[in-house]
Amino acid sequence: MENTNVQPQNKFGNWLKTSITARMLMVGFLIIILLIPLSYINTLINERALRQNEVVTEINEKWGNNVLVYGPMLKLPYKTYSETTTFNEKTKTYLKETQTVINYAYIFPESLNSDVKVNSKKLKRGNFESAVFSTTMNFSGFFIPTDLTAKDIKNDDIIWDKATVIIKTSNLKGIKSEMQLKFDNGTYAFQTNFNDASQNGDRYLDELESDFINTKTTTSTQNTKFSITTVFNGSEQIEIIPIGKTTSMQMTSNWADPSFMGNYLPNDETKKITKNGFSAHWNVLHINRAFSQQHLNHIPNLSQFAFGTKFMVMVDEYQKSERSAKYGFLVIALTFLLFFLIQTLSKINIHPFQYLMVGLALTMFYTLLVSISEHSNFLKAYVIAGISVIALITLYSKSILKSIKFPVFIGLSLSALYTFIYVIIQLENYALLVGSIGLFLILGIVMFVSRKIDWNNG
Repeated sequence: MENTNVQPQNKFGNWLKTSITARMLMVGFLIIILLIPLSYINTLINERALRQNEVVTEINEKWGNNVLVYGPMLKLPYKTYSETTTFNEKTKTYLKETQTVINYAYIFPESLNSDVKVNSKKLKRGNFESAVFSTTMNFSGFFIPTDLTAKDIKNDDIIWDKATVIIKTSNLKGIKSEMQLKFDNGTYAFQTNFNDASQNGDRYLDELESDFINTKTTTSTQNTKFSITTVFNGSEQIEIIPIGKTTSMQMTSNWADPSFMGNYLPNDETKKITKNGFSAHWNVLHINRAFSQQHLNHIPNLSQFAFGTKFMVMVDEYQKSERSAKYGFLVIALTFLLFFLIQTLSKINIHPFQYLMVGLALTMFYTLLVSISEHSNFLKAYVIAGISVIALITLYSKSILKSIKFPVFIGLSLSALYTFIYVIIQLENYALLVGSIGLFLILGIVMFVSRKIDWNNG
């Protein structure tokens, strides 16, 4: 009775050892099982990346957010009139009443020049860092004599002694110096206005308004010059909106990795980028943008026309780790295929548990990569994690395969595979091309080696 119970077990065990089909099914099943820890690793990477974004947002909120400057623009109140007619029952006559309503015209400058000097640095909190800066922004230019007759507004209806200058910005909290307007021969201070998004639709921009400016200045027959200087603490990016009929901006910084953004790019002949910083110059004409120099009743939302520079930490370790983890299935499948071919060609028995241990060692590469990259750069983390995992699998395979040539071959193969994946991660435009060529060569090698296997056995 005992022999009859043992024989089926031995028969099944011998089938697992001798059948190529059984080994292939077993390897495929283990690869599917190992997708579970790989999914947890991807979740871990996403969680750490989310945590990084939270910390960067917190750093930026305390230091100062991105800087967007919209202005200066001249705000002119003017009178409009409406007539209402009422019928008087006692006198049996119609009475006409004229009501006066105050509206506002917003005039953009004829010329707007901006000189921006930026001192950038990395601000760290724990393992995370953000790009922050202090910038001195000097604005200058001139307004031409105001004429609203084309808008059906008479000069006599303009309330000249209530004229002001408006500046809108995204980073009111980041202003670190008193902002004063030099307008012709006068100097005027700015006050903050409550941002009514229902009126101007610009919910992200706060408003600064000057004191009432000199009446003679706004009614002058000559161009009126202005200048404004302010200092911002900010993060990530600096932009301005080109509201001048001609707008120019000169920006210099010690940041070595700028990303020029927005609707307009700097002039190529003036752009210089070195390891010590950059300088760039923009020049935008009124014909380059689709809005006029005069607007009635509200300030238009022109954020879509903004341009400037983004100051970002260029190396995103979590993004590279995530891209590396996407190749986890490929690494495990190719490594198992390598062991399968060695087992099949050399007749060495490899237990499913040993396959599982090798697979778990391969998944540990990604946890090592993420944890080490938080304290070092990605290349160093990749090398340390790769050497650790390759050494572990090579030593473990020596005890399995009972020789030195197969473990050395496995170690060299894994080294080449991890190097190949690192090259793909670094590439952007040619990642798909290099990856496709690499996989084609791997497939060719597998086809060449597998031709010696007797597939009829099992």
